[in-house]
Amino acid sequence: MARRDKRDDIVRAALELIAENGFHGAPIAMIADRAGVGTGTIYRYFANKDLLISKLYQELEEKIQSVIMEGYASEKPIRERFLHLCTALLRYFIENPLDFRYMEQFHNSPYGVAVRRDKILGKKGEPDMYRELFEEGVEQQVIKGIPLAALFALSFGPLLNVARDHILGFITLDDALIARIIEACWDGIRR
Repeated sequence: MARRDKRDDIVRAALELIAENGFHGAPIAMIADRAGVGTGTIYRYFANKDLLISKLYQELEEKIQSVIMEGYASEKPIRERFLHLCTALLRYFIENPLDFRYMEQFHNSPYGVAVRRDKILGKKGEPDMYRELFEEGVEQQVIKGIPLAALFALSFGPLLNVARDHILGFITLDDALIARIIEACWDGIRR
């Protein structure tokens, strides 16, 4: 049990420090100090900092997917599924600002470029609910027939911006405003 607790402490410390200071501003020694472990202990769980960064991303991605898939019904119309996924994602990010800040940094760094490319283009053969939803919507002529990268940008760019602005205190997102924003994102991609 102690081994898992140490790993959790390391992951939490890395999340906090990277969210606060960026990847380069969170050296292994600082992560170890924040986690209350020796630097060598980190290397028992992660071969290097790059692996720690990637594993933390994978764990957050799994956690987020699990949350947003709660109540998701693949038999519902495209619009309803889009609204569900976007609302759940935006709510998750505003309720978990550290996770949001980490994910945003990851996706906008060299670490995230390949991951984003794979998600948008489906290179790894892994299913991606958003890509599949967009492809199905385009096929049914419910969503505009524009490149997937543009559909992702029109859908998630505004969500990421309002999540960031909420976290920074520039805007207060309540249920009504969240619904209006998600509806505006839908308006941007619907046919």
